[in-house]
Amino acid sequence: MAKTPSGKTSGRGQRELRVRVKTAKGRKLSSTLWLERQLNDPYVQRAKKEGYRGRAAYKILELDDKYRFLVPGARVVDLGCAPGGWCQVAVERVNALGEKSGKKVGRVIGVDLQEVEPIAGAEIHQLDFLSEGADDKVKAWLGGRADVVMSDMAASASGHKGTDHLRIMALCEAAVELAFDVLEEGGTFVAKVLAGGAESELQAMLKRAFTKVANVKPPASRADSSEKFVVATGFRGREGKGVGKAGDETPED
Repeated sequence: MAKTPSGKTSGRGQRELRVRVKTAKGRKLSSTLWLERQLNDPYVQRAKKEGYRGRAAYKILELDDKYRFLVPGARVVDLGCAPGGWCQVAVERVNALGEKSGKKVGRVIGVDLQEVEPIAGAEIHQLDFLSEGADDKVKAWLGGRADVVMSDMAASASGHKGTDHLRIMALCEAAVELAFDVLEEGGTFVAKVLAGGAESELQAMLKRAFTKVANVKPPASRADSSEKFVVATGFRGREGKGVGKAGDETPED
């Protein structure tokens, strides 16, 4: 029997009902297929039941289950946080609301270009993280440095696969640069990247700056998607800790 994301099994005795969407007047076939996939996606259904703002929440949940970086008391920065699913997960796991008795209380800062609906336990700021002085603003909001910088950002699709790949890699590299400025020594960087051949420079940057770099495709990431996630742990620190120095790389997981 196969397990669904909710942990329930399905077999010959249980026929899963599939929603089929008819192509409406004026709607493209691609839009119809996307809508049908959304309606039948078990992670989308689970997100609605469990109160998350999108299926992407399960990607960070699965990554944290494996690497354990969202610990009680951690200070977290979520870049490009809209619609807020990653922040919701971080609030729960770092105990930002102080609901876990006897555990340290963490902090979650969400940053996005657009306005984001408030999230209990998280501080959401409308900011272009590429703007000058953004790193100082983030540290001021946190009251110090971060233990985790994470990003599920993706550039607006252009329809050209190569262009979209380069755009998301450029965003990821910019997020790395900000992480270098705001991370505490020993901190973690987590970000979405796209497979496609332009990752070598990013990987080199991370391997010089962190003790371990892993590339992962969590189960919640759709099989037909080229996305994967980089998890870099053990930040060496910007000054005198290997950032910018070649020849000190660790192998990927």
